[in-house]
Amino acid sequence: MKARLAHRRTLAADPAGQGVWIAFGGVADQPWLRLLRPGFRHCFAALSDEAGWTVLEPLSGRLMVARLPVAAGFDLPGFYRRAGLRVLGPFLPGEAVARLGPALMPFTCVSLCRALLGPGAPFAVTPFGLFRALGGQVAEVAPRRIFGEIGINS
Repeated sequence: MKARLAHRRTLAADPAGQGVWIAFGGVADQPWLRLLRPGFRHCFAALSDEAGWTVLEPLSGRLMVARLPVAAGFDLPGFYRRAGLRVLGPFLPGEAVARLGPALMPFTCVSLCRALLGPGAPFAVTPFGLFRALGGQVAEVAPRRIFGEIGINS
């Protein structure tokens, strides 16, 4: 099958030096997001290349794409970790592939991140599912004590 013109441009570009970082956060700005696991209610991607950083963040109702005005050597994943986000990466961006039809999944933060990772990306529906499928580990949290010092656990 012959690649379409857009695919040839993508395949002709040199992907060396590109990396995809996926960040996960837990703020719920929409009421239905509270159904998702705390700490994993949203994810977005940051692409690094030799010229700097580009952030792709699907927000409610729109897609934000921003080229950050920082030096190419800036530690953006470290910045996000210090801000309290969980960050996985770097991953190589996936190659463009021709499909017989469109993908029938809704456009979500998870579908955007999976699209950047390419056709070999693990299947996931929620941000926590993507985090686990990409190899992320969550430390077990000690049980919450609801009655303070008397030791009755929830």
